[in-house]
Amino acid sequence: MTEASEFLGTRRADELPKTWDPAEHEARLYEQWNERGYFRADATSEKPKFSIVLPPPNVTGQLHMGHALDHTLSDAIVRRKRMQGFETLWLPGMDHAGIATQTKVEAMLKETEGKRRWDYSREEFIEKVWEWKRNYGGTITTQMRAIGDSVDWSRERFTLDENLARAVQTIFKMLFDAGLIYRDYRLVNWSPVLETAISDQEVIYKDDEGELVSFRYGSLNDDEPHVVVATTRIETMLGDVAVAVHPDDERYAHLVGQTLPHPFRDDLTLKVIADDYVDMEFGTGAVKITPAHDPNDYQMGLRHNLDMPIIMDETGRIADTGTRFDGLTREEARTEICEALREQGRIEKEIRPYVHSVGHSERSGEAIEPRLSLQWFVKVDQLAKMSGDAVREGDTTIFPKALEPRYFDWVDDMHDWTISRQLWWGHRIPIWYGPNGEIVCCGPDDEPPAGYEQDPDVLDTWFSSALWPFSTMGWPEATEDLSAFYPTSVLITAYDIIFFWVARMMMFATFAGTETPELLGTGVDGRPQIPFTHLYLHGLVRDEKGRKMSKSLGNGIDPMKWVKEYGADALRFALARGANPGIDLPIGEDNAASARNFATKLFNATKFALMNGAVVGELPPRAELTDADRWILDRLETTRASVDAFLDDYQFAKANEALYQFTWNEFCDWYLEISKNQIPRDAAAASEEDLDRGRTTQVVLGRVLDVVLRLLHPTMPFVTEVLWTTLTGEETVTLAPWPTSADTNGGADVDEVAARRIDDAIKLITELRRFRADQGVRPSQKVPAAIDFAAADLSEQEGAIRSVARVDAPGEGFVESASIEIRLSQATIEVGLDTSGTVDKAAERKRLEKELAAAQKELDTTAKKLGNDNFLAKAPEAVVAKIRARQQVAQEEFERVTARLEGLK
Repeated sequence: MTEASEFLGTRRADELPKTWDPAEHEARLYEQWNERGYFRADATSEKPKFSIVLPPPNVTGQLHMGHALDHTLSDAIVRRKRMQGFETLWLPGMDHAGIATQTKVEAMLKETEGKRRWDYSREEFIEKVWEWKRNYGGTITTQMRAIGDSVDWSRERFTLDENLARAVQTIFKMLFDAGLIYRDYRLVNWSPVLETAISDQEVIYKDDEGELVSFRYGSLNDDEPHVVVATTRIETMLGDVAVAVHPDDERYAHLVGQTLPHPFRDDLTLKVIADDYVDMEFGTGAVKITPAHDPNDYQMGLRHNLDMPIIMDETGRIADTGTRFDGLTREEARTEICEALREQGRIEKEIRPYVHSVGHSERSGEAIEPRLSLQWFVKVDQLAKMSGDAVREGDTTIFPKALEPRYFDWVDDMHDWTISRQLWWGHRIPIWYGPNGEIVCCGPDDEPPAGYEQDPDVLDTWFSSALWPFSTMGWPEATEDLSAFYPTSVLITAYDIIFFWVARMMMFATFAGTETPELLGTGVDGRPQIPFTHLYLHGLVRDEKGRKMSKSLGNGIDPMKWVKEYGADALRFALARGANPGIDLPIGEDNAASARNFATKLFNATKFALMNGAVVGELPPRAELTDADRWILDRLETTRASVDAFLDDYQFAKANEALYQFTWNEFCDWYLEISKNQIPRDAAAASEEDLDRGRTTQVVLGRVLDVVLRLLHPTMPFVTEVLWTTLTGEETVTLAPWPTSADTNGGADVDEVAARRIDDAIKLITELRRFRADQGVRPSQKVPAAIDFAAADLSEQEGAIRSVARVDAPGEGFVESASIEIRLSQATIEVGLDTSGTVDKAAERKRLEKELAAAQKELDTTAKKLGNDNFLAKAPEAVVAKIRARQQVAQEEFERVTARLEGLK
């Protein structure tokens, strides 16, 4: 006969700590996984390949909730694919973040040394940035380890690595030679603080309080040619070259084609032009035109072949106008020019406050200056078409499909891309200028001609990160990684980064695929190779009220704080459980606490199962299983299949919700409770039949936990590692096989009879618990109950039902004092209970009287509001409906408590 202690298996339960404390395990487990090489990819492996490249965070960055969501979902996919038998590569790295890093270092040097970058040579300043990177950069990589990212650290990349720099020079020369990179004067967003062009995506628009100034061009005599215009940027009038009116505006028809003198500049005259852009109903119907400092004016300048004088230098000061305003800042010039115009009698109306939307630099915060500037551009028409075709032809599939229009809106209406930045930190543009204006583009193996000077500008950060999927794998060299892992399998990122990064990767990858098919392979039907076959776009993480997280609102959440307080598993599960494709995710402390509670529930359930002898072994034939055993295994298979289908479709929220509901509600709340009745408490005194049933239950417990822990591992890697290795005695769940139907019910059809019986048992137990509570019976108190189990076809479940519902079989002296009818699938049965001696009637009456008073108060409150005709006339319909619902609930509660009080008599 098996000894009770051996049968119950308490030894393995003792291997677990008393409680789950993530801080005791997470860092140790991560380093163990990494040291054992679990995350390292083998390009020579014969396994099917799966690869993801991490969207490279800025070297200046800290892990924020958006990163945490991105990394959680990527890691969940990678861990699952690793368990499914794929040779997986998740390649990490960081972006040099040109503007962000240079801004941070410049601020540091100003604070510590009192110097600007111009106080150093270019080489000295760049060395300062490298020194800063060595000391402070890469905080985010430490945080990635803390949340469990299973990346291959042996392949970590940095966008300024030598091999990545080689890729940048190569693609630049390819594009240049193909006529897709050119240099021209164009209007760009200019940052006077950073002294560089910035992209449209680095401009944030917000309302500024400005002033609207109306002033007169031309004669001060109303009978002579003149035009009144209004502007919020009076300083730009120093660059005005025209006044535009609508072609159909009869007020100005006689002036079209004439010129008006400039009040301050003898070298400029203002031509009156007609253009459909002008709204004749707005203001005076006349618009001043400054082509070099306004986007709309610039387009009009192109249409009418206007001069485009630049009136500000790189710092935003007035320059080269030949007026007394040269050297003033924009703000100073605004005031001085107003005064000068007033002195001339040109101010037409009182200057009035005017709130308008103004673009500001995302990095330095100041209002950007639209400025005509000589820059390098990528011609995007051909590249954007290839990017659009890749999605239209299905080479790359976007999840969710509903976001395809957002992608097409961008690639189908893309403007040429400004790629030069007037910075020192970054990939320097590989263009050299000769003494007589010659231009030479040099590839990585080319020597620039003697006496030539390299362009001082660097490339936009997004230029190098657009190559990320293939430059990180060795392109333009033929490498094993490139051959094995490219194109990558999926890119996971937020939908708001389509414009910054996704479209640009698609452009450069399809171009590079066309130019070097021998390295990147050939796409479907000979089309250009794409960088990733799937593109999954998740939403943005917001606070629990749905607001964008921001410093001004003070509602940001530090994911590392959650790791410390709740554990990495809780952070990850909270994010994954809310991650619906393309939909923003509101999240708060309650989500983290709920996820932590789930990890604790999982830990306690596993410990309980181990204490009761749970073991991972071969399942007995289904005929030898109880109804509860078959039911839980069938429910496990249904859950497993759903999780697989959801994850294949990137439905992370649905997959993790299914696992949560099964684990907490069906397994922990019901099967674990039922299993207590199926495993003998005293093995020595049990019959052989009971012991066999107990052993079977222990195997089922072990099997369900084995599968659940493996299914949960991609999202909750740490707690599942501790529990699964303790349960199975194996080395790691990281490399365990992903569950299939063979692990659950062996692919058998669902046992509908067992499902029906267990569903009925659950309903019966639930109703008995509710009725007991209504009768005032304490939860721990057992009471006798007469139940016709045979009529309900629940004879096999009698022991479990009585145990879980805490109702004994009727004994001698049984007197039915309360009864309830319960409708089940096979019959409606009446249950009689003997509650005599179990209820303290005085205490119960006192409690019920308090409940009755509360219900009466709610009835009075709602009746008063609903009886107020004035309130009903003004209140929104939804508010009135809510009060009516409150009244209905209060009425039902009043009737229930009244009936219970009557019963106590």
